Amino acid sequence: MATKRTLIAGFGSVLRRDDGFGVEVIRRLADEGVAEGVTLLEVGTGGIRLAQELLDPYDRLIIVDAMRRGQPPGSVFVLAVDDVKPAREVDMHATIPSHALAVARALGALPPEILMLGCEPAQVDELSTELSFEVQEGVEQALREIRRLTRD
Repeated sequence: MATKRTLIAGFGSVLRRDDGFGVEVIRRLADEGVAEGVTLLEVGTGGIRLAQELLDPYDRLIIVDAMRRGQPPGSVFVLAVDDVKPAREVDMHATIPSHALAVARALGALPPEILMLGCEPAQVDELSTELSFEVQEGVEQALREIRRLTRD
């Protein structure tokens, strides 16, 4: 059986405290190493990079980002993306994952499986490069979840 090609893309601004969650997860995965068939992409705030990378076909995409869902800070969750809205215009920065996915859809480059791995932030409006304690714990949980997802 062929190895499933998986792209893990980390979104966020490392200058806005917990908004850097996705980037920190990618950096930690890069340091620790990933399974065969897994590619890491530090998107940061330049989401168009995701659409460009998806032109090289993947079987699965895992987007990692800080996301507000009304949970306690540091809560980690995995959501399946079932629908991607069409792009109304092309934003070359596309800092929000949904906009980057819309561009990828317009290019016919969406993989068959898309997951969002999110973490509830504590603080995203403070200018700081340090994650809150809660989100640092969320990074650890996210790494375990990614290992589980990429083992399948």
